Amino acid sequence: MDLVDISRWQFGITTVYHYIFVPLTLGLGPMVAIMQTVWHRTGNPEWFRATKFFGNLFLINFAMGVVTGIVQEFQFGMNWSEYSRFVGDVFGAPLAFEGLAAFFFESVFLGVWIFGWDRVPKWAHLAAIWTVAIAVSVSAYFIIVANSFMQHPVGAAFDEVKGRATLTDFWALLTNPTALQAFPHAVAGGWILGGTLVAGVAGWWMLREARAGDAHGHAAGIWRSLTRFGSWVILVGTAAVALTGDFLGKLMFVQQPMKMASAEALCETEMDPAFSILSFSSMNNCETAVHMLDVPYVLSFLAKGTFSGVELRGVNELQQTYEALYGPGNYTPNLFVTYWSFRLMIGFLAVPVILALVALWTTRSHRVPQAKWMSSAALLALPAPWLSNFSGWIFTEMGRQPWIVAPNPEAAGSAEKIHLIVDFGASDHPEWVVWTSLIVFTLLYGILAVIWFWLMRRYAVMGLNQPGLRDGDEKDLAAALYGPGEDTELQPLSFSDSAAGSAAAGATNKKGK
Repeated sequence: MDLVDISRWQFGITTVYHYIFVPLTLGLGPMVAIMQTVWHRTGNPEWFRATKFFGNLFLINFAMGVVTGIVQEFQFGMNWSEYSRFVGDVFGAPLAFEGLAAFFFESVFLGVWIFGWDRVPKWAHLAAIWTVAIAVSVSAYFIIVANSFMQHPVGAAFDEVKGRATLTDFWALLTNPTALQAFPHAVAGGWILGGTLVAGVAGWWMLREARAGDAHGHAAGIWRSLTRFGSWVILVGTAAVALTGDFLGKLMFVQQPMKMASAEALCETEMDPAFSILSFSSMNNCETAVHMLDVPYVLSFLAKGTFSGVELRGVNELQQTYEALYGPGNYTPNLFVTYWSFRLMIGFLAVPVILALVALWTTRSHRVPQAKWMSSAALLALPAPWLSNFSGWIFTEMGRQPWIVAPNPEAAGSAEKIHLIVDFGASDHPEWVVWTSLIVFTLLYGILAVIWFWLMRRYAVMGLNQPGLRDGDEKDLAAALYGPGEDTELQPLSFSDSAAGSAAAGATNKKGK
């Protein structure tokens, strides 16, 4: 591999690894906020336990996302300095807003939520987690705005003197049609992942306690409720993914026709081509592509919203068009990766949908299932939405190749010159330097992956046996149920067991002062 290949592998590995945490944060944050809202409205301690239980998993995931996200930002200036020089005036603006606005709110109010259980009023504590839940989505929007400029550059002009893109219209950048379509699609994918985690873990606990003879305790109570809650989130997220994916696909047929032609292994221009279910080809050779199973009319609808009368350009014709516009070169992405990542994105999505439908059916009318196979199925379904999200991200990025900034077919004037091939975006480092960082990051991230999995599994397996969540822990529950401004005034928090006991015993009713 040459310098560009090594740099691409490093960015690809670190990006996909970081994307373990992004969609789960997007989906689980609002779900934890909803759990706490239910507890706030009903006062039911079961929903307090649910909030704390899945809140711990959210915090572990959020912390890992912050650590790995920092690496992403530094890579732009280190391994991809030529790219950063070319688009830094534009690309840096949404990244700055993400850090100064969205991430600031996430960090501050997450701190309030973590440490404010017995120190701020319940309404303020609830507002804190909702602020975090909203801020993570705002953060995602700014990141997607930055990425969408790479997919479809808008709001910028080419500076002939500096030889780079300059920002001319920040509002046009924020309202990039690619970002407006990609953002809800990414958020909906996060909902599916968050719902699957909640439904899978809660379903596993429901079946475990029911089979242990406690079918009328937590199994029929909070675990069943959470299983159904997660299942409904999965179905809502799936409907949103399908709808937004349809809009985004139609947009990509206009903005990046080569990406969509490669996703179908559509080598030649055809009238009303069939949607390919299965085809075979060499790694990146259109001449060897053989379609094995096709479905008529579907692709025309996906491209234009009509079932007939649609002509779609093939890879070979698009290659000739790009050569005429931008000079000799290979403008075809890797057909194998683009084709199969698109199908894996859709295929893995079926797993959480099946989980949700089975869970809702077996828990209808207050039923509590006890089939052993369902317990294993709940856990086996957990990786599927992650794999679907990974595949979608790989398709989005690999299908754009060889462009690191794809040309905008609608651009006019100097904006027509805003495009950049991947080969010209990498920094001019010695290959051994990038190899070293690639190996170090891969090993370090491997260690972090083990730690993350161990922590997530540890807290998931503990269930409600964690301190403060067990039945009978009324003192700890009271500290959360009655913060300042409620009927009970709490003494300052102490790390001494004896002092904590004295503080709890010395709590007095305000009316009796």
